[in-house]
Amino acid sequence: MDYFLTEEQLMIRDLAREIADEKIMPVRAELDEKEEFPWEIMKTLAQSDFFGIYIPEEYGGMGKGGFEFILAVEELSRACLGVSTTYAADALGTYPILLFGSEEQKKKYLPDIASGKRLVAFGLTEANAGSDAAGVQTTAKLEGNEYVLNGTKQWITNGGEAEIYTVIAITDKNKGARGASAFVVEKGTPGFTFGKKENKLGIRASSTRELVFENCRIPKDNIIGKEGMGFIVAMKTLDKSRTGVGAQGVGVAQGAFDAAAGFARERHQFGQPVISIQAVQHMLADMATQIEAARSLVYSVAKYVDCGAKDVSKESAMAKLFATDVAMKVTVDAVQVMGGSGYMREYPVEKMMRDAKILQIYEGTNQIQRNVIGQALIKETAKKK
Repeated sequence: MDYFLTEEQLMIRDLAREIADEKIMPVRAELDEKEEFPWEIMKTLAQSDFFGIYIPEEYGGMGKGGFEFILAVEELSRACLGVSTTYAADALGTYPILLFGSEEQKKKYLPDIASGKRLVAFGLTEANAGSDAAGVQTTAKLEGNEYVLNGTKQWITNGGEAEIYTVIAITDKNKGARGASAFVVEKGTPGFTFGKKENKLGIRASSTRELVFENCRIPKDNIIGKEGMGFIVAMKTLDKSRTGVGAQGVGVAQGAFDAAAGFARERHQFGQPVISIQAVQHMLADMATQIEAARSLVYSVAKYVDCGAKDVSKESAMAKLFATDVAMKVTVDAVQVMGGSGYMREYPVEKMMRDAKILQIYEGTNQIQRNVIGQALIKETAKKK
């Protein structure tokens, strides 16, 4: 479909596609096999100003919106979800500063982020706090002009590689979720270390580590917003970022579809191309339809978010939920269309299937997305009475 993209939007999409085709596809299997962090590709994205797409011009960015950002995410995801996760997680870590940071914090951090000089990560998840974000146990105690952080964050994307971390910690245990606050913590701060690199099913080029805080002292000015705003910071950040996860779903699904359709044209059975078999045509038809439906929803929600809508939780959850469920189904079907070949590492779809699973889990499982949507529907129906 033609989504009537502007000239600038087309430029961003086409450049991302060029980087995906020329820089990512030739090395994606090796990055996956070796679990190698894609620093060279990140440098290419930085040189192309991709880290500054959604950052205002006064802080060194391009001044575009989340929609332009997801156009890039989709194209990178078509080639490798591990690489696109590294890139997208940088925005996830940046949004707390962009949305709630002081002017001093924005001036200090955003120019380096926009230029790609410093990578960012978001620290929310813990052993007992994932879907239940209110279960955070990492603490931040104010002592004079410093906060002292203690605790451990789990499964943090870009962990160990990023230089800037936005972290959610408890400043008042008696207030539950309202006792959480958000902070900026820089790599190299005494008392801030990292756990081992996790060995994962998919997105193996992406780095996933624990963040460990042991009497880690940070300046009082490193708090994002005010004490007690941490839960709001986290939720609003996820509202902004979930369309990015949806775009990842669209991208990896499109990549798997392209590979399967191309294979079906070349592979012959019963004296004809596999794509001529009606059963295969129906699978491909369903895959193409699901991808286009997911793309339309993700694009619409991204534009809605960019318009400054006050409450986008339901819509962003819908975009994440639908597009990532589509990604899982399409990648599984792509393997099926390709048969035994699809199961082999010689072809890219087995990796895409492994990679796609995480999209249904991180940034809120798809069961949690259904909860978010359901709660919003309860409120909406109550208003109509």
